[in-house]
Amino acid sequence: MQEMKKDFASPSEEMRYLEKTLEYHSRLYYELDSPQIEDEEYDALFRRLVDLEAKYPELASPNSPTRRVGGKVSEGFEKVLHTVPMDSFGDIFSEEEIVDFVGKILKEYPGTEFVVEHKFDGLSVSLEYENGELVRGLTRGDGIFGEDVTENVRTIKTVPLKLNRDIAKLIVRGEVYMPRKVFAKLNEKREENGERTFANPRNAAAGSLRQLDSKIASSRGLQIYVFNLQLCSEGMPETHSEALEYLESLGFTVSPYRRICRSADEVTDAVKEIGESRPDLAYDTDGAVIKVNSLAVRGMLGSTAAAPRWAIAYKFPAEIVETLLNEIEIQVGRTGVLTPRAVLEPVRLAGSTVSYATLHNADFIAERDIRVGDTVRLRKAGDIIPEIISVVPEKRQNGAKPFAMPRFCPSCGAPVTRAEGEAAVRCGNPYCPSQLCRRIIHFVSRPAMNIDNLGESVIEQFISEGLISSAADLYTLKKEDIAPLDRMGDKSAENIINAIEKSKKAGLERLLCALGIRHIGEKAAQTLAQRFGNIDSLAQADAETLKNIDDIGEESAASVLEFFADEKTKELIGKLKSAGVSTESTEKRLGDSLAGMTVVVTGTLPTLKRPEAEALIRAHGGNAAGSVSKKTSLVIAGADAGSKLAKARQLGIKVIDESEFLAMIGE
Repeated sequence: MQEMKKDFASPSEEMRYLEKTLEYHSRLYYELDSPQIEDEEYDALFRRLVDLEAKYPELASPNSPTRRVGGKVSEGFEKVLHTVPMDSFGDIFSEEEIVDFVGKILKEYPGTEFVVEHKFDGLSVSLEYENGELVRGLTRGDGIFGEDVTENVRTIKTVPLKLNRDIAKLIVRGEVYMPRKVFAKLNEKREENGERTFANPRNAAAGSLRQLDSKIASSRGLQIYVFNLQLCSEGMPETHSEALEYLESLGFTVSPYRRICRSADEVTDAVKEIGESRPDLAYDTDGAVIKVNSLAVRGMLGSTAAAPRWAIAYKFPAEIVETLLNEIEIQVGRTGVLTPRAVLEPVRLAGSTVSYATLHNADFIAERDIRVGDTVRLRKAGDIIPEIISVVPEKRQNGAKPFAMPRFCPSCGAPVTRAEGEAAVRCGNPYCPSQLCRRIIHFVSRPAMNIDNLGESVIEQFISEGLISSAADLYTLKKEDIAPLDRMGDKSAENIINAIEKSKKAGLERLLCALGIRHIGEKAAQTLAQRFGNIDSLAQADAETLKNIDDIGEESAASVLEFFADEKTKELIGKLKSAGVSTESTEKRLGDSLAGMTVVVTGTLPTLKRPEAEALIRAHGGNAAGSVSKKTSLVIAGADAGSKLAKARQLGIKVIDESEFLAMIGE
């Protein structure tokens, strides 16, 4: 870097120079750990740029380093179609599967090279650049659509806001993660403030990247490793390893470990090397990714509907530790189920300290003969959820007694019951405080009504103060009800009221999920909302209609009928309607030409993306299903249609193309 200039021909020239200088020194500091100037000097340059941008706002760059500080994001994250779909990799768990994966490819394409890299335990994103400048950052989402988190991505110090060259169009894929040290400090601070700690760095990274206030995201110390070149207007290199070198030359921080291998033995050795290095890494990795190096061979191998055939993710076996079980406590869920939880002697496991583990139910405890005072073997299911595998019999203390579930609810004192054939023990009191609290926590959660600023402690406070006794009561709250409460005040109360008001427009899809109907999760709620359009039509549906809908079935249908037959449900829905909560589907109905039909889209259509075709199916009264079955009425097939088309023909289901489909719905 040349010596700093002092004379500039214009404010614009000085601003561009400061942007370039600050980015250069930021990269030296955050990525290469080799700063060339003191913090005070960097701060002075930063303040000078802030002053110039305030004086000449029309000259400020959208990718100025000052944008890394963050600010308010729009009310929510817009869903955007990925230019290049973000597939997820298939998983393998043994050396035999490595040999099988590599062997099959080498048999078909002899001489193929493989690149082995770390499987980062974070949140996958795509970064889009136009003319060398960052224009968009998207989460992976469902691989087809992602959430626009551009403002939060800008705050990540290792994301280049401007590339070293003005490339017309460039898209890369990377993993946003939280370094272990940053995670430890964040949890320590949250614990001091009485806030709930994050379970692991991955959850912390994902939560930070989805903050509606990007200043919070900026404060979380997120980092990124870029691991794939998705699209480049300059043309694609011949190999993945060359692509990574190319990305590095543009200013990206790319996968730090990448080993080229030419045999299954070499791949296996590389995977073992990554496994042995895990404890010493600055970030979490839960496996290794094995990729074909040649982009041409990748193209010939192609993908299945679920994952590419040219890559696979090897997942490391879960780490197992031993610790002492000090107590078994009982939690009461929103449906009245009593769930035992192990209180453990705190132990470090898979990157975080574990103090609790679920024990599921009485049968789980009895099968493993788990007793208070036992030394237990513990692992994390999927490297996330702590679970007890077994006890260590030789370390059992004398006098340890078998555990028995309580006969009365620990929350309200009502008798508990266990239905024949069920493992669950339930509290039958619908007014049980714990059930009420859990139901409302579920109601406000992100997959449901998505009401911000209403954590568990706030809801518990509202219940204990007598402000709410059902989810509908949230919509009767006023600012003056909330502001006087402990740790509240006018601003917090206003934020809560605004979030509750916003949720009124969430739509039937979210409301059905929020109501907590047994066996009805996000997907089923969406299916029902799209099929019936409004809650009154759903409430009047009969068993035959419900159980013949894909994704519903007999058990779910019975739950829906039982739920809407309950007088308390009718009362709750009446209150929600009176409060102005929308009970209509968010998808507009355009017609009934597909009413009662279950339609499957397969292959690549000429003009419509699959999500667009499925939205049209729903808009014209049909049910867009993901798989072909005897219930399927129609299949829309495009190029490269595979097993779904074959099954449709086998079952004698009518198959049409895109043009016939559009004619059918009058588009």
